Amino acid sequence: MTASHPRHGLDEVIHAPVRFSVAATLAAADKAEFAFVRDTVEVSDSVLSKQVATLEKAGYVKVTKGYVGKRPRTWLALTEEGRAAFTAHCAALRAIAGG
Repeated sequence: MTASHPRHGLDEVIHAPVRFSVAATLAAADKAEFAFVRDTVEVSDSVLSKQVATLEKAGYVKVTKGYVGKRPRTWLALTEEGRAAFTAHCAALRAIAGG
């Protein structure tokens, strides 16, 4: 039996709803501030931190820390691998939905 059903193209890392939402938010920009992503995805700091750590471990998200004035900031960005994985995951979802 061959793995021809489009579900086999789903990425288990991105498939979780919060991680999918984070990837979708980051796919629309070069980078985004942590607080912007948190507010857009509507999760707490701790939930976002945990999900970003999973995406970062998979090589899908790059985390950059720095300062704006004296205030610490964290920026998130999809890596090239992350963008490719997100694009493939969306294609698999469209194929499953029949689009």
